[in-house]
Amino acid sequence: MQHMERRQIIRLVIPSALVIIVSIMTMKFSPSETLVPLPSPVSNTGNLTNSKGVEITAQGLQAPRAIDISMDGRMFITEKRGSIRVVENGTLLAEPLGDIKVENIGDGGLLGLTLHPNFTQNHMLYVYYTYSNNTGLYNRVLMLQESNNRIIDSKTIVDAIPGGEYRDGGRIKFGPDGKLYVSTGDASNPELSQDLNSLAGKILRVNEDGTIPQDNPFSNSSVYAYGFRNPQGLAWDIESGELYASDQGAAGNDEINLVLPGKNYGWPNEECNSNGNNTAPLLCFNPSLEPSGITFIISDNLGYANHLLVATLKGSQLREINFETGSQNTILVGYGRIADVVESGDGSIFVLTSNTDGRALPQQGDDKILRLTRS
Repeated sequence: MQHMERRQIIRLVIPSALVIIVSIMTMKFSPSETLVPLPSPVSNTGNLTNSKGVEITAQGLQAPRAIDISMDGRMFITEKRGSIRVVENGTLLAEPLGDIKVENIGDGGLLGLTLHPNFTQNHMLYVYYTYSNNTGLYNRVLMLQESNNRIIDSKTIVDAIPGGEYRDGGRIKFGPDGKLYVSTGDASNPELSQDLNSLAGKILRVNEDGTIPQDNPFSNSSVYAYGFRNPQGLAWDIESGELYASDQGAAGNDEINLVLPGKNYGWPNEECNSNGNNTAPLLCFNPSLEPSGITFIISDNLGYANHLLVATLKGSQLREINFETGSQNTILVGYGRIADVVESGDGSIFVLTSNTDGRALPQQGDDKILRLTRS
């Protein structure tokens, strides 16, 4: 818990005066305020700060949502409409890995994707998607096996997660404990987030086959933590192994949370705050940036080792957060909405744009996978 005590709760407020007021609070000290500049305006040509550069790795994707990279260098990407795309040797393959019948509506569709930690040997990957039946909208997690860039087998491992036109969550990742973590939204029914009998508005934790781990905080339940609105990002601190999640707020009040087993994160009763019955966030953005995918960086190739990178949709930027110092920087703007960020095995950082989902003005070649470089 010593690592937790070093953490700071950071509240960001973006007023019309074009400054971000950062209030930094710790358990021992009273709040203080620091002024930092807003990110540069989004342009058509793109802008990378801190003397870094950017390369286009692939383009022509349609409303992509998540990306993961295998040790052999292949990139696997979900497209909201239901296609799993593959980039191999710098080329977006014409044929998808597979197409899944999804309910492509609002926030729903083919959303999260993650590779099994032993993907090189077993070729297993997992996706999260929205579907409908005669009782309504739902989400599920599907385990897939691929061979030669084609799906050859599939199995549903988590099902009947409440779905909706909006707020479906959908990020899935394996933790350092080998368990699969799943972020679910409240499906526009806020009360479900506080209902431990519902899978909505939660962080779920399951074994690789979908069974429930014996050491989960609630008996015979996949629920790991609750009280979320629309969590879109999951990441683990490189040094401590602690889990972090991004959560999109109702009208601003986006959060970065340190996720602990069995804890309540407040929604819909609290946002960016604690009433004593819930855990307060580490960081709050107001107005909304719509944080999406997040990752802690392992390599120091670009100077971001153990810093949290946050992809933002509405904010149209990639943010860097250093929890040790409390500092933040905007390190990429100018490419529109950013859905995900991932680090490859060689320490390269890749960013996934999402401008073709009807919520932005697409640029030529959208959507793209971008690689951050030194210059």
